[in-house]
Amino acid sequence: MQLVVARIGRAHGIKGEVTVEVRTDEPELRLAPGAVLATDPAATGPLTIETGRVHSGRLLLRFAGVSDRTGAEALRNTLLIADVDPDERPEDDDEFYDHQLIDLDVVLADGTEVGRITEISHLPSQDLFVVERPDGTEVMIPFVEEIVADIDLERQRAVITPPPGLIDDRAEIASARGESEADGPAEDGQR
Repeated sequence: MQLVVARIGRAHGIKGEVTVEVRTDEPELRLAPGAVLATDPAATGPLTIETGRVHSGRLLLRFAGVSDRTGAEALRNTLLIADVDPDERPEDDDEFYDHQLIDLDVVLADGTEVGRITEISHLPSQDLFVVERPDGTEVMIPFVEEIVADIDLERQRAVITPPPGLIDDRAEIASARGESEADGPAEDGQR
């Protein structure tokens, strides 16, 4: 199975290094010197990582055969893809690869069907499950411990405990309703 592990960013310096946007929780494994990665677009690869280092909080890589800024800049926006055994699991039991989560059924704690995960959206603050509902609409579920109670790969399902309004339109804004009923209308902008 192939997994996107990084996207190449800007060239750094004049010796062929590039910044990378890491898209794996295991960069020390997937982006280590000597790793051979497929690419998208395929014509730019495969690429072999020659060196890697962290500079000002960013990972910098240099690839075999790329020795100047021009070559590095030509790689910009290329996706780096690693071959991974489909049965391989991350070291932490609470971590999952995207391919393990895609197509899981999403249910509430009482077993009520919500839908099926069709995509994982990786945002800077958190990941989101894109869930297709039985009626064809989509809902986004934050992949956070407070909402995703359990991932059961054997039963192929994700159990969620969503707050009101996340997957339905039954949410009430109690404070707004309470204020308008209790206070009455204000006149001329004064209370």
